[in-house]
Formats: sequence, structure tokens, C-alpha cells
Amino acid sequence: MMPEHIKIQNQKIGLGEQRAIYLNIARLPTYTSIDLPVHFYRGEKDGPVLLLTGGLHGDEINGIEIIRRMIVNNKITPKRGTVIAIPLVNIYGFIQNVRGVPDGKDINRSFPGVKTGSLARILAYTLMNQVVPLIDYGIDFHTGGSNRSNYPQVRCDLSIDKNKELAEAFASPFIVQSKLLDKSFRKAAHKKGKHILVYEAGESMRYDDEGINEGIQGTLRLMHYLDMVDEAPDPHEPETLTKSSWIRAHYAGLFQQSIKLGQAVRRNQLLGYITDPFGNEQFKVKANRAGYVIGLNYTPVVHKGDALMHIGYNKS
Repeated sequence: MMPEHIKIQNQKIGLGEQRAIYLNIARLPTYTSIDLPVHFYRGEKDGPVLLLTGGLHGDEINGIEIIRRMIVNNKITPKRGTVIAIPLVNIYGFIQNVRGVPDGKDINRSFPGVKTGSLARILAYTLMNQVVPLIDYGIDFHTGGSNRSNYPQVRCDLSIDKNKELAEAFASPFIVQSKLLDKSFRKAAHKKGKHILVYEAGESMRYDDEGINEGIQGTLRLMHYLDMVDEAPDPHEPETLTKSSWIRAHYAGLFQQSIKLGQAVRRNQLLGYITDPFGNEQFKVKANRAGYVIGLNYTPVVHKGDALMHIGYNKS
């Protein structure tokens, strides 16, 4: 629980208040200042503090849209507790339609950051030192990469009881075991005693309405579980997947899938074909195990070793 007033940058935000605080990061070569907008939505009564972050990777826009729609539709303000919303963390990448920052570094591999380090590490340092100390829990919204789409899923380390509890409350269609990665936002926050879920849906630079809606509903379910709001959408019965692996191309060519994202597959089931451009060759792609298609590569042209689809399953 937080005190009556949250303090950040020498400003106080009281119960029932809504306010945006702008954290200075750096400036462009044109002297244009780049500030990080952090929005505070405080309920009339005290309670947990939930952080919502989107756009940590600048080309992943579904998370930005999840938070934006919650703001526009007045679903983000809790009755109890506080929501801290950062719809767009990586302003630099967003402007350039790229994943990282101008020097190519990935913010989500730069935590806990350094005050005088690279731009990615400065952003990470700012989050870790000015925002993370204020929170209890968080949801970090992500998507798949270019032409690689993820079915709506929460990723967390299921060996951490609190993470599993929060993931089940969010209740996305899939809960996927995912270890804490070194230098990631999630692991750095965990070291500070904070619990952050990663929600994945869709692909970069494309809206995925199903994934966006699932993200909004899951956030509201988690807020209800934390007693921040009185009502929430009905939950799914999520499928928990303790393992996952990628099926890769054994041949170069044109990949044509015959299954859909989110579909259950059987061992040895036909998943698609790899053909050559000239009509001479056709190779079958089959499932090497039973599971669910939680990620799918939509790029037609593939090379040997390229990831085709991500299969989530339970270890027997």
C-alpha cells in the first residue's frame, strides 16, 4: 500500500488525482527534448499500485493501443489503489518504427540501466529508479516481431508462486512458462521485489484487435483480483503451457501454413508445406509434438533454420 501522497520529481499526487509527470530522458541532435510521459490514475481509496507499460520496443504498437483505449474509455482509473500508465516507453524507436533506440540497442536487454550509459540503459535506469520503487505489480505489453504473430498469452516464471497467481487472475487464453531473462525489465523488477507479467499478442507494426481486447479484459480482471475495481469481464479457462519450442525450416523455399494461430495440433500433424518458386519441389512440415500454436511466422520466403511456428505444450 502507498501513502496518501505519491512523490515523484518533487511533486505530490494525492488520492483521487490524475496527473501526467514528464521524466526528462535526453534530447535529439536538433535540441528537441525527449520526455517520458508517466500518467497517474489514483483511486479515492488506497490500494495496490499497478504499472502498465507499452512500447518498450518501439515497433510494438498493440500495447500502446491497449493502454490508450483504457484511458479513452475511462477504464483505467481504479476505485482503490493506483494505476501508473506509460503507454509509450521507447519514444525513439516509435518515431523510427524500429524495435530499439537509435544506436540499435534493445531497452529490454539493458536493465537495470546506468545513469550515464547508453540511451537504452539511461531509459532503463529512469524506469528502475523513478517508477519501479512506487509499484507493487505490473503488466508489460509486447507483440511478436515483424511478420511473426503471437496468440494472446501471458508469459511468466511459473516457479514463482505470486507470478502464477497473477497470471491466472489475468486469465489470457494461454499462460506460458518463461524464465526471467538476464537484463530484462521483468528480471530487474523481480530483484526489487516487484512482480511483472509480460502479455504478448499480435505482431509488430500491426493492430490486432483480438489481442488488444484480450489485453484490456485481462488487465481489468487483474485489477478486480487486486480489489482495485468492483467488476471485470468473465475469465477464460487459460491453458497453462510449461514448455515451448520452435519448429524450424529444414529447407529453403516458400512456406505455406495449413494451420491457424492458437490451434491445437497433434504429433505428426501436417502443418504446411515448403515449396520452391518453380514448381519442382514440395516438402511437408509436420508437428514434432502435440501442443498449441502460440506463435506463427507469416513470412512466405524462408531459409533453412528459420523459425516457422512456436508450439507450446506440457512436459510429460
